[in-house]
Amino acid sequence: MSPSRGALVAGAALTAAAAATIAVVVWPESSDSGLAGESGSRTPSRASAAPSPTRSYPLSTPPRTIPAVREHIAARGPGWRPGPAAGVVIAAGSGTLADEGQLLAKELKIHYRGDVPARAGDVELALTPGKGTPESYTLTTRDGRVTISGPDQAGVFYGTRTLKQSVRADGDMPEGEVRDRPDRPQRGLNLDIARKYYTVAWIEDRLREMADLKLNQLGLHFSDDQAFRIQSDTHPEVVSPQHLTKAEVRQILGLAGRLHIQVVPELDSPGHLGAVLRAHPDLQLRNVSGVRSTGSLDISDPGAAKLIDELLGEFTELFGGRYWHLGADEYRALMAKDPAASYPQLQRAAQQKYGPQAGIKDLATGWLNDRAAVVRPRGKQPKAWNDGFFRDGVVHADKDIEVEYWTGREYGARLPEEYLREGRRVVNLNDEFLYYVLGQPNNFVYPTGKRIYEQWTPLVLRGTQPVPARYSGQILGGRFAVWGDLPLAQTPAQVAQGIRMPLRATAQKLWDPGKPALSWDQFRALAARIDGVG
Repeated sequence: MSPSRGALVAGAALTAAAAATIAVVVWPESSDSGLAGESGSRTPSRASAAPSPTRSYPLSTPPRTIPAVREHIAARGPGWRPGPAAGVVIAAGSGTLADEGQLLAKELKIHYRGDVPARAGDVELALTPGKGTPESYTLTTRDGRVTISGPDQAGVFYGTRTLKQSVRADGDMPEGEVRDRPDRPQRGLNLDIARKYYTVAWIEDRLREMADLKLNQLGLHFSDDQAFRIQSDTHPEVVSPQHLTKAEVRQILGLAGRLHIQVVPELDSPGHLGAVLRAHPDLQLRNVSGVRSTGSLDISDPGAAKLIDELLGEFTELFGGRYWHLGADEYRALMAKDPAASYPQLQRAAQQKYGPQAGIKDLATGWLNDRAAVVRPRGKQPKAWNDGFFRDGVVHADKDIEVEYWTGREYGARLPEEYLREGRRVVNLNDEFLYYVLGQPNNFVYPTGKRIYEQWTPLVLRGTQPVPARYSGQILGGRFAVWGDLPLAQTPAQVAQGIRMPLRATAQKLWDPGKPALSWDQFRALAARIDGVG
């Protein structure tokens, strides 16, 4: 975790006798095509079928979006643009798409007509169960209308993001068919709200930004040494004065749900608990000399598990999503030169519980497994930071706990291949590329979108070198992470601006990790056009 943690399609209306000629537009990996000078025109590099000389319209080119669509089947026709008669309609049997339809209509400033037959100029949203992979969609522009279909609501929603961005970039949606899908199932932003407080409005702005980029996870690190930022009814004594109420959290969760974003809460333990331990000093870890260990819980004390499990019970009920982050990183006892000598009570507890060969890392691993056992029956998929998984020992972390790989420089951190060889599933939060640490402490520098866009892929888990491609299926995705180590170093507005292009680059590479068709300058210009910034 933390270190101190087109051209616009021209021509008159196509006559009824004119049929579309279809071709697949292919963008070469090394090409800078896609932005023609300052005009922002779409120019395909080549097509698999030659244009017919008898058609009135040029062959269409892919819509310009972030992330870029993965496949576009070109056609001849006027495309689609929002007009005074245009509306959004919902196909029969697809009534659950009403929220998506209403949002799109509002964004494009066209009518929302609901569950009625589509007519000329309309956008129709349709669920097609069983047709396609999760979060995939097909967007067809033909005969003056658009149809967006997919096997689930998320996929159809992402199709509406493609339409919205194409209209923002070029005023229209080009003729043809988009077939699109994400490369990785987990794509997101991680936000440290413990060290730096952010308002509900600021977080909601990030959710809307994420949704347009087809990101689907917001990690919330809400407890650390500095503060505990969410209202607690079971332990109000641990809550910091500046915090989110449960009503505010439910407001955030409501918007996230409508935008198909899962919130991944993190209650870190047994380290990074300073705010909790200020109210429970009797549970704070002390070394053999009686010196307190900052933020660390004495996991040999039965009261430690009782306290954390009560908090886990309360907050797993508040957060109804699929995932729960258990932390498990940077436990101070394991960062000592001689852990057993420095913390004999932990060593005794380890041997009593796991046998004479056990050590403190076994006790810490057992703690992780026990907390996973608390959240799992509540429907949560447990996650933990990579430096909470240890080699050797007599106790091993449960295989279903997802490894969130952030660093190779902490105690217990191992090469990514070690986790992958064990068959573990991994999420990429590589601190070399994806860590935005306020104040840039400990040799961290603010990451650039250019570097992520040009050098990073989900296979680059540690440093700059990718792991072997044979492990690709075990790498579930990644999140760009904002940490508040020096919280006053930037204002919330500066954070939002600072992460804007890195987040867009991350979204592109999680949706499609291949070499992008656009150069970085072209990508940045497209982002400015879509976002409406000068």
